[in-house]
Amino acid sequence: MADKKTMLTQDGYDKLVEKLDYLKSVRRIEISERLNAAIALGDLSENSEYDDAKNEQGRLESEIIELEAKLRNSDIIHATANTGKVMIGSTVTVRDVELDEEDTYMIVGSTEADPDNNKISDESPLGVALLNQTAGVTVQVHAPVGIIEFEILDVK
Repeated sequence: MADKKTMLTQDGYDKLVEKLDYLKSVRRIEISERLNAAIALGDLSENSEYDDAKNEQGRLESEIIELEAKLRNSDIIHATANTGKVMIGSTVTVRDVELDEEDTYMIVGSTEADPDNNKISDESPLGVALLNQTAGVTVQVHAPVGIIEFEILDVK
């Protein structure tokens, strides 16, 4: 089965590369030192320090493999000529029609999604509704509280 493509901005790609480098160059060494210290304690059959370090090592290696796969299968979103349509990498200003509140979001791939910093996934309900739309359009988003309407004010 082919791995799923990971859509990333250049910034998101760079952050994943940085995290992978940190895990390989710093965390691996830290865990290796924990393992060596636990081994030095003696009998491994009843050594909880050793078991904890081995479990942490397994989680770390799994995370490294996952990051390597994401990077290997990533498509970097490059800024293109402004077509006026919402796409991955676009910054979109919307107005909640009912509440008359404005927010600005950047549409990113799911790996980079960070709602607390107004980075929403292209796979989120709002992201899906906004994709390929233009300023002036009102979209409907199906949310747990019902349908929410957003007017697209600006696309960059």
